[in-house]
Parts: sequence; C-alpha cells; structure tokens
Amino acid sequence: MSTPGLDPQALARLTAALTRLIDGNRLPGVVAMIARRGQVGYLKSLGRQDPQRGTPMRADAVFRVHSMTKPIVSLATMMLVEQGLLQLSDPVALYLPVFSAARVGVEREGRFDLVPARRPMTIHDLLRHTAGFTYEHYAVSAVRRRYIAARLGARERSNAEQIATLAALPLMYEPGSMWEYSRATDVLGRVLEVATGQPLGVHLQAAIFDPLGMSETGFELPSTVLARVAEPFARDPDTDAPSTLFDVRAPAALQNGGAGLLSTTADYARFLQLLLNGGRLGQVRLLGRKTVETMTADHLLTIPRTPDVLPPDHGFGLGFAVKTQLGGGVEPGSVGSYGWSGSAGTAFFVDPQESMFAIVMTQAPGQFDEVRELFRQLVYAAIED
Repeated sequence: MSTPGLDPQALARLTAALTRLIDGNRLPGVVAMIARRGQVGYLKSLGRQDPQRGTPMRADAVFRVHSMTKPIVSLATMMLVEQGLLQLSDPVALYLPVFSAARVGVEREGRFDLVPARRPMTIHDLLRHTAGFTYEHYAVSAVRRRYIAARLGARERSNAEQIATLAALPLMYEPGSMWEYSRATDVLGRVLEVATGQPLGVHLQAAIFDPLGMSETGFELPSTVLARVAEPFARDPDTDAPSTLFDVRAPAALQNGGAGLLSTTADYARFLQLLLNGGRLGQVRLLGRKTVETMTADHLLTIPRTPDVLPPDHGFGLGFAVKTQLGGGVEPGSVGSYGWSGSAGTAFFVDPQESMFAIVMTQAPGQFDEVRELFRQLVYAAIED
C-alpha cells in the first residue's frame, strides 16, 4: 500500500511556522493541505476565520481566491478548444469585435501616441498573458493611468460592460511582444460568455463545478455557505491601511474571469487533483491528458517578460507559472511543476514528478508572498521518499 511519503517531523515544523505567523498577528488564520500519491498527507486549519469576531478557522472555510480564478477559466477555455468551439490561433476580435481596431499606447519624448497594433491578439495570447494588456497597480504609466481612471474591476459592471470599457483603452504592448501579467483573463471570461451563450458563472458551474463536485465554489454562494467566509484583519499589519477585500455579501454584476471566485480548500483541491491526474477525477474526464500537458508547458520561450511577478526560473503556460529549471530562483520544486496564487492570500502548486499538489488558503493580502514562499519551502522539505 502506497503512503504519502511525507515526514511527520517536517510537517510539524510546517504547522509550527504557520502558527508563529498567526501568533505574531501576521495572519488571521489559515487552511493548508498537501496531497501526494492520491492521499491527503496534511490538512490543518489554524487561527481565526474571522479575526473581528474571534471565530476559529474551519477546514471548510470559504476564501476569496482572487487570481486562482484564472486557472479555472483557462481550463474551461481549453475544454472549448477540445470541443472545436475555439482555436488558440483565433483572433480575439472574432468573438469580441470591439478589439478589431486595437491601438497600442506609445510614450516617447513626453508624447503619448496611439498606433495600430501590428497583429491581432489571439486566444493563445490571452491564456499566456501576451495580449498587450496590463494591470493598473504596476508602476505609473500613461496607459495605466487610463486603466485607473476607467475603474476597471468595478463590481457593479457586467463582464460585457467591463470589456467594452477595456477595449476603448490603449494596449500597453504590441500583442505577442511581451509577457505581462494582466487583465487578459478578464477578457477570456467574456470570450467564454460569447462562445457559449451563457454567463460565465453559469458556464463554469455546468462545465466544471458540478461535474467535479465543487459544490461550494462560485461567484455567488448561498447565505448558509457565506457564514463560513474567512475574513482579513481590519487593518494590514505592516502598513496599517484598511483591508480592502470585496464584500462577498454585496450584490455584484461582475463575474470576473481574472479574480472573482469564492472556494474552499476541499473544493479547489478537487480541481488540482484533476490536473494532477491529467484531466480526470474519478469517472469524470474534463480534459485530455495531452491538453493538460500543453497547458502546463512553458509557452513564453524567448518572449521577454516584465519583472517581479514570475520567478527567474519559471516560464508561463496557459494559465499557470511553470518551473523550467532547477536553480536561478529561491523556490524549490521539480522541473515541470506549476501553480499560481491569489493576491488575497491563497496559493497552490502541482508537482507531477512527485505526484503531489499543495494549497494554502488565508485572507492576508499584504502577506501573501511571505506565506506562499514559506509554505512551498516547508512542503518540499517534508518529502521523505
């Protein structure tokens, strides 16, 4: 009989390290899981689910997973590719004509010019973040100032309204010329709506959540489930700025393909096990094994990338950062391991060589890099055989 092959003493050190962060008021609370060789080898819920009320963290707490929405939307896209409803080479404008006249913003010698894009952005570009978009929270630029003024991500707008607003803004880069983590997956979510004729949340429910038994994942959840939502500290422990995570109980029109889902550790683990299994979970197959391999390969190759998001020993696939070599970065892992995180404090990675995935969930936006790096180091330190 196989075992997870995880060292109990090393797992105890992981628990102690997370507990120190909680006791030091760095984190309100956390749920962490490691699964290896088809078995859960570690599952801990620590600290407080709601620090304002002192509610203890539950293993079935609900988290805003922010950008961990992106891999799910990416998988839904590749399912449509397998069904022949999309092609990676398709121009985005085939589904969203508002992008047919995309312009690139060029700053030079104090001027800001708009020039026609040299080639159309494609579905492939959206998946790998080479479509030319950006995020407004990066260093100030003329394009990003326009993003800020447009209030992208406002939850009272629908996907269609948000993407129409984005399409009226200039691109940051020529499509295909630069990797920059961006609002590309927001656009991808709208492409899925047009291609399927369904709201994004409805499609994800039917295509992924229901088949996988992810009954507590969605853009909106019943009030009985929302009673288990994990909350951040009222103020960031480093900056003392008020926490700004969205109110899950407030009505929202936006079902944002880049950031909007709520989920539990157990639910998201089912998605990760599907990936580790090559597109199958039990008797349910959502994606072919070779398609999963394609998604989790590096698609950047020689394309330059902006700094500070991808570690130096990683490329990017179709929805995931992918480790391309050992050395060159501080994070341990196997070549071919892949993962992503969410800025509210959630992170995961999948390591096919080790038959393992791991996930950590908290709501601590200012500390998520600290938690993600610590968690990854101590998970790999626990591998025994």
